[in-house]
Amino acid sequence: MRIGCLLAEHFEDSEFRTSFEALRAAGHEVVVIGFEAGFVLRGIRREEQVRIDRGIAHVRSSDFDALLLPGGRSPERLRGDARMVAFTKGVCLRDRPVFAICHGPQLLIAAGVVQGRTMTACRSVQGELRSAGANVVDQEVAVDGNLVTSRELGDLQAFSKASIRVLDHAVPAYV
Repeated sequence: MRIGCLLAEHFEDSEFRTSFEALRAAGHEVVVIGFEAGFVLRGIRREEQVRIDRGIAHVRSSDFDALLLPGGRSPERLRGDARMVAFTKGVCLRDRPVFAICHGPQLLIAAGVVQGRTMTACRSVQGELRSAGANVVDQEVAVDGNLVTSRELGDLQAFSKASIRVLDHAVPAYV
C-alpha cells in the first residue's frame, strides 16, 4: 500500500524512523509529504534528517491508501496549514487507515475527525482530544476501526504492530 507521511520540522526522530521502517519492512511504500519537495527536515533531537518526497501542493489524499502522523512538534506546525488539514480530512473521510502517535492526533483534531472515536495520545494532547469529543484511553495503543493511535516512544513497537495489522486487513484505495 502507498502511505502518506505528513511531516514538518522538529518531528520526533524515533517515532518517524521506527514507524517508517516497520511499514517499509512490511512491504509498503511510505511517501514523505511536507510543505515543499526536496526540503530536508531535522528531527527534534537532531538524530534524523529526512528529505521531503512530495510537496503538499502536488498531492491529493485520494493518491494514498493510508496516513502516518508522527509526533514531536511537527503536528503543531502542520495543523496551522489549511492544505495539510484538508489532506488529513480527505484521507479520514475516505475511511482509509490512519496511524498517529504522540502529538500526531493534533492534526486529526484540526481536521475535525475525532468526535466519538476511541483514541490515545501523549498526556499533553489527551485533554485536547477529550475537548474535541474523543473517547480517550491511556494505554499504549488504541485501535478504533482504521484508526491507530499511540502515546509515546515506549509504545512504538505496539503501535507499529497494530498499524501493520490494520493494513493487512485494509483494501487498497486503487482496487
